[in-house]
Amino acid sequence: MALPVAFFGLFFAYPVAAILARGLYSGGGWHFGRLFDVLGQSGIRHVLWFTTWQALASTALTLLIALPAAYAFARFSFPGKQVLRAVVTVPFVLPTVVVGTAFLALVGRGGLLDELWGVRLDTTVWAILLAHVFFNYAVVVRTVGGLWAQLDPRQEEAARMLGASPLRAWRQVTLPALAPAVAAAALMVFLFTFTSFGVVQILGGPTFSTLEVEIYRQTSEIFDLSTAAVLTIVQFLAVGAILAVHAWTVRRRESALRLVDAAGTARRPHGAGQWALLAGVLGTVALLLVLPLAVLVQRSFDAPDFAYYRALTSNDGNVFLVPPIEAVGNSLEYALAATVIAVTVGGLAAAALTRRDAGRLVRGFDALLMLPLGVSAVTVGFGFLIALDEPPLDLRATWILVPLAQALVGVPFVVRTMLPVLRAVDDRLREAAAVLGASPWRVWREVDLPMVRRALLVAAGFAFAVSLGEFGATVFIARPDNPTLPVAVARLLGRAGELNYGQAMALSTILMLVCAIALLVLERLRTDRTGEF
Repeated sequence: MALPVAFFGLFFAYPVAAILARGLYSGGGWHFGRLFDVLGQSGIRHVLWFTTWQALASTALTLLIALPAAYAFARFSFPGKQVLRAVVTVPFVLPTVVVGTAFLALVGRGGLLDELWGVRLDTTVWAILLAHVFFNYAVVVRTVGGLWAQLDPRQEEAARMLGASPLRAWRQVTLPALAPAVAAAALMVFLFTFTSFGVVQILGGPTFSTLEVEIYRQTSEIFDLSTAAVLTIVQFLAVGAILAVHAWTVRRRESALRLVDAAGTARRPHGAGQWALLAGVLGTVALLLVLPLAVLVQRSFDAPDFAYYRALTSNDGNVFLVPPIEAVGNSLEYALAATVIAVTVGGLAAAALTRRDAGRLVRGFDALLMLPLGVSAVTVGFGFLIALDEPPLDLRATWILVPLAQALVGVPFVVRTMLPVLRAVDDRLREAAAVLGASPWRVWREVDLPMVRRALLVAAGFAFAVSLGEFGATVFIARPDNPTLPVAVARLLGRAGELNYGQAMALSTILMLVCAIALLVLERLRTDRTGEF
């Protein structure tokens, strides 16, 4: 636990505490009355209201649209199902900057809807809501659909034989069994949309702002650290409550259910109703998931002779000190370094948490590992600049700062991927190897590693994909001469001109392609039978 504790202490707790202290501590004392002063501002109350309202609306809309797809993937067998499942998952691993850019190409000024019907949605909340559904569609499909596929259909059939209508049988038999999975998926979607940054930053403009966006605005534009600190505390408490409720629903989900092999529950659709449902699901996937990405790619090729892509090799007229295309190499290098850090720290933490003789303090560290997902990423990034600027931790001028911030987000994914597999390893195998004279390192190498090798690769893949698309913290600490892909896209979109817009589309297409390749590799490595994340 030494390395994980030191890592989180130095690169998470210390920067966050530094920025909170900068905002609330002055004159030798803490000024918590500032909390009420900030929350009393009408503009801040509006941000809090919009953050909560749009998260609730996004969650409800995502459930409404994605639950039929969860049923179709769980109960129907049709050609191309595995390919479609991968297509559904692509939006979830895409950086939010790409999601915002894709919808900007679809519903923004000069977008597809604007060209065909003169309709623009980029100045309305609908663009944000639809983009959130696009991003979280896979969460509901795979979380709820994974459990739905394992529910024994004979229970519902028995209710039908006893005279229950199809709706009543589903409401009284299937829905109660699915309730924990639906609740867990809804809470995950609410968490992602409550802390939304990239999507709202691109599509919301000056009209709409979530807590995350407002924290960024207060720190980078207004330089009001006190207000930013208050908003960080509010968001931290809210997300902590969401994570606590999510943990409770997960424990409920793990309660005893009559489950069967998922492969035996899917059947070919029969009857007009089931075929119509499947057609509706396929149409939704095509319109909501595939079309925005297709328009994004098409917009990147709008200029003749690949002009937008060729312009990426020059820095003339741009805000970068280097050609934007160099952001591709920067992102890959940073993501690889962040993956190494995340797998090392997360692997050690997961190994420590699986020991039966682990104390209560070690087991409590499991919950703390989720905190980087609940704290504002822009707060972490700005905290890096404030806290890591003095010896012996003066890292502001070093390249390692970006991978460290990205690794903070990747570690929880590594732990959550490896922990179940490590816990499944029989302790008697380790004990037998130790009795035969194997050292602890050799026991790990010859007993644990062969069993967790695939989980380790999957964890590395998740950490790589997450690091590649991290934007909230990186936007603060990425240097102008070493931008990452998400930062480069955001900066190009922030400048007027058709060339800048086209280059943003081209870079987003490249980033989408890299993320899709990472997803395909994950799909080949994954051994999950339930279809869940």
